[in-house]
Amino acid sequence: MKTLLLIFLALFAVTAPAAEHAKTEIKIEASTSDDTPASEPPEADDAAATEHDGGNDVVSVGHDANLPAGEKANSVVAVLGSATSAGEVSDAVVSVLGNTRVTGPVGDSAVAVLGNVYVDGSIGGDAVAVLGSVELGPHAVVGGNVVSVIGHLKRDPAAIIHGNVENVLGGMDTHFEQLHPWIKQCLMLGRPLAIGPGLEWAWILAVGFLALYILLALLFRDGIDRCVQTLDTNPGRSILAAFLTLLLTPVLFVLLCITVIGIAVIPFLGIGLLIASLFGKAVILAWLGSRVAKLSSNPPHTAVAVLIGGVIALALYLVPFLGFIVYKALGILGLGVVVYTLILGAQRNRAPAPSAAAAAVEPEAPKEGLQTPIEPAGEAASAPRAGFWIRMGALFLDIVLIGIILALFHNTGKLEFLVLAAYGAIMWKIKGATIGGIICGLKVVRLDGRAVDWPTAIVRALGCFLSLAIAGLGFFWIAFDDGKQAWHDKIAGTAVVRAPTGTSLV
Repeated sequence: MKTLLLIFLALFAVTAPAAEHAKTEIKIEASTSDDTPASEPPEADDAAATEHDGGNDVVSVGHDANLPAGEKANSVVAVLGSATSAGEVSDAVVSVLGNTRVTGPVGDSAVAVLGNVYVDGSIGGDAVAVLGSVELGPHAVVGGNVVSVIGHLKRDPAAIIHGNVENVLGGMDTHFEQLHPWIKQCLMLGRPLAIGPGLEWAWILAVGFLALYILLALLFRDGIDRCVQTLDTNPGRSILAAFLTLLLTPVLFVLLCITVIGIAVIPFLGIGLLIASLFGKAVILAWLGSRVAKLSSNPPHTAVAVLIGGVIALALYLVPFLGFIVYKALGILGLGVVVYTLILGAQRNRAPAPSAAAAAVEPEAPKEGLQTPIEPAGEAASAPRAGFWIRMGALFLDIVLIGIILALFHNTGKLEFLVLAAYGAIMWKIKGATIGGIICGLKVVRLDGRAVDWPTAIVRALGCFLSLAIAGLGFFWIAFDDGKQAWHDKIAGTAVVRAPTGTSLV
């Protein structure tokens, strides 16, 4: 119980305002009768001194707590640092966001939260490492249990354990000590990045994401430019969409859970929001870079604008307390811009088509931003394109169908994707649609108006693997593209359209 109280007090110290910049070691000496206030009876003071055995508490916030050999203490506690005890401790040795090392006698437990525990002495209680590993030396004697949560247990053959050994989610590689410099230099100062030792991994991660945003700008320049234009022309509504998305997303997840059936949609919705967030971050960086690039006469490529915006964002991330605000603001605003751009695209798709007489007088102008390598002809030009959700519904039916068929055989689970691709290619060539597409009233057509042949069907099937490779981004791109094309559609020069009413594909 005392150990839990010490951990609670240590965690409270992390969040306390005075702990933000505190880097002092506090030693609380046991009271003597000379220091006792007049209002406090001497008997109580004598009892307290007896209970603490005349020792002291060593508490450090912001750096290591150390009890040398030959000294005594009631407890040794370190917050944002390591706790080391070579002396005699009557209570416990605890570290939060640090390592615990015990080589002397301890009356109670040795605990580390987000750190490792090393014991080479006798402890009367438990040895516990939460998100860390426990190591017992040859002179270790543990009176209680040895517990490691997501870590390793290393025990010398001579070590003695009187209690039980529990390894919760063990065997995993734990490198949580790498988080300690980031927590001290970044998290406690409210910024994602800082310049200092032990933060190389954070910079590698940040630069890696910036490279991903630049890659998105290279692959989907038109989509990012369209979103940037939305932010330029409708900044107020884009910000409103960002706030509404932030507020309504948890509500939508709760409603899906309540309906039970909607639980199956939650993973797809989560992946979609993740992809939209990444794409939105690239949009905001492109917008920020384009604002700076306006100072020059020649507007840069979208990828160059993302690079410029990324460098500016990384610089802002270094500012204490402002860095996290900028980081969250860019992510929320980017998601809102993408959502609002999708809403505008859906509104344009629902706009009524011009009458035949009006079309004869004045031909319809092509939609802005719709770029296809081949001018659509035949069904690809006349039939309405199928949207994201109806296509995902057809794909889900095909996956269920193939899964049922493969379940009749043994050891075919690894072939499911290959069988699904072969099934799709055959059905696209023979019937123009899979079984799921037939049920949903869909049809695969070529943009040049010719019939789907074997090379087109095979290329489209192989292209599906590319669409699936980057977290399914190629499939989710259907929702962003004006032509409602996935990556494999663009590669094969195809589109998925709604079958005319009354037409049988069987």
